[in-house]
Amino acid sequence: MAAAASIGVVLGVGLAVVFVFGDAYLNSSTESIGGWLQRVAFVLGCGLTVLAMMVDQAFVGNLRSTGRMIRQVLFSTFKLLLIACAAAAGHTSSAALLLTWVAGLLASFVGVDLLTRGGARRLVGAPDFQLLHILRRKVVDHYALDVAVQAPSVIMPYLVLVLLSPTTNAAFVALWMLVSMASLIPAAMATVLFPVIRACPKQSRHDVLVSVTASLLFSLVCAVIVFTYSQQILAVFNPAYPEIAGSSLRFLGFSLLGSTLKFHACTLARLGDRMRKASRWFALGGLLELCFVVAGAKLGGLQGLVLGWTLAVSIEGACAALILAFAVKLDSAAGPAQHERPTESPLQT
Repeated sequence: MAAAASIGVVLGVGLAVVFVFGDAYLNSSTESIGGWLQRVAFVLGCGLTVLAMMVDQAFVGNLRSTGRMIRQVLFSTFKLLLIACAAAAGHTSSAALLLTWVAGLLASFVGVDLLTRGGARRLVGAPDFQLLHILRRKVVDHYALDVAVQAPSVIMPYLVLVLLSPTTNAAFVALWMLVSMASLIPAAMATVLFPVIRACPKQSRHDVLVSVTASLLFSLVCAVIVFTYSQQILAVFNPAYPEIAGSSLRFLGFSLLGSTLKFHACTLARLGDRMRKASRWFALGGLLELCFVVAGAKLGGLQGLVLGWTLAVSIEGACAALILAFAVKLDSAAGPAQHERPTESPLQT
């Protein structure tokens, strides 16, 4: 973990420095980032954010997700408190905002280490760069799979902005943000499956079924809520949003069902060490999503865009469901042999 964290922090800081100098060169008159204090805080915050992500993943990998939850809750709490204190003291500059970000991250590290009685420090040992070098292909494969899965979701708001209008995008992003937050639950359950099945392969079929079923039920509940109360939810953010979007966004929540199945198929690919092959299929699925979104926006505006996205994700989810069903069936057929001798689960192989 220490070697990966070191490389990650160096990359994060390096990219932040490049961005700062590039911004200073291209926007010398406007200074969008500000003075040296803002720039230093920005670079430091980027490095600490990478470290926080590595620590969170280490907690999950060691089946100690409570530590991850504690750190994230502490960060959110400290940051909000610091922002409130800064605003009360009259410090509303960009420097104050960046410093609250950095201070919140530092406080969350100290807090989670104290609350877990040194659990965070025990995750970090001597960096083993030789092992990281040996595993470099797997690192690249995992990264390729992550990019293939996440890229369409990142691009979506920009597509709405370009294909429709900034006003429409404002209403869309409000609900898109909530749906994205809801998708974190099935994504987290699928992520936890990886260390759970590694630790106990014999129960892999049961673990997969429980995770998929619980995630689908959660996604279905969220989809029904969005379908029923989409306009009321938009009105919470801005009274004008329901008039802008109307009922066009009500089907957006149903994309969670397909996304849930995609997340679990992604976990199976990691378990079987087939990240590179799976990333190609997920990339094709992402291209399908973007094509359906563009076609839907051209044909039916915002509602067509949402229907195109939901349909594309549902098609991917159906394909992922077939993969999951085949893997579970194969694991069930191999069950008697697993009780006779300890072998890896077919879900892993």
